[in-house]
Amino acid sequence: MREDDQVTLGLTPRQQDLMCTTVRYCAGRVAPESIYGVLHRECFTLFPDEMFADLFTEVGRRSVPPMIVAVVMVLARIEGCSDREAVDRFAFDVRWKYAAGGLGFDHPGFVHTVLVDMRARLARSTRPNRIFEVTLEAARRAGLVGRGRVLDSTPLYDAVATMDTVTLIGSAIRGLLGVADPGLEGELRAVLARDDDYRVAGKPVCDYEDKAAREALVDALARDARALLAVLHNRELPQGVAQAGALLATVVGQDLEEDTDGVFGDRPPGGEGPGDLHGGPAVPAQAQDRRTEVRRL
Repeated sequence: MREDDQVTLGLTPRQQDLMCTTVRYCAGRVAPESIYGVLHRECFTLFPDEMFADLFTEVGRRSVPPMIVAVVMVLARIEGCSDREAVDRFAFDVRWKYAAGGLGFDHPGFVHTVLVDMRARLARSTRPNRIFEVTLEAARRAGLVGRGRVLDSTPLYDAVATMDTVTLIGSAIRGLLGVADPGLEGELRAVLARDDDYRVAGKPVCDYEDKAAREALVDALARDARALLAVLHNRELPQGVAQAGALLATVVGQDLEEDTDGVFGDRPPGGEGPGDLHGGPAVPAQAQDRRTEVRRL
């Protein structure tokens, strides 16, 4: 083992200063069903210290607590951030510290190479995708992502829920485009129908009080998402693209089923095609019939 690998497990802070914690500030401002709310409630269960014990040594300098790093990695993936952008947001966006267990406003940040190091340690381990796996499962259980989240008309009629939904879909699309190489990115952008290059984070402009406008926006985002997923069908993908595609598929309710060869295929739920959303056009039938090769998450 190299000398720079001599790092011990940093323990997650449990004692918070009640006078400067982000919990009191965010509790009434951050929606419980948002990704920040879900991670705030679940982070200690999702990412306990012992989950990462195999990645570190018994002697050496103390690491940044892996739970905090894991939360930052999850939010970076969902919001389509680079490593440098992610550590910046952790330092200055109180929602990120709230999501990481309700840390104090003055909790120290860390350099972006910590994320690089964590990915390298995970890649060398026997369970390299543990963070991605448990996060998607928690999001599904919370109803934050998946077919029910996008297709259920009840949450779509609520303006706040719709804003959360469109932010998730847009971020997942932006994340996929961001990890694709120039050739694949060109193919993906060629199928986008909305007048949006998905380069800038934030909620699309919409009259969120207008039910028809909200539905139309979600439909358009979902059509773009499913068009991108159709491009990925029957292709061998780099791990980063595969994970970004799997996240996008989960957010828009594209059920994926793994066969014994580790290849994922479509499993249309309830007899509906993967692209069927509020009566909108589906993904072409020939794309539905092909297999989607996505490496294990």
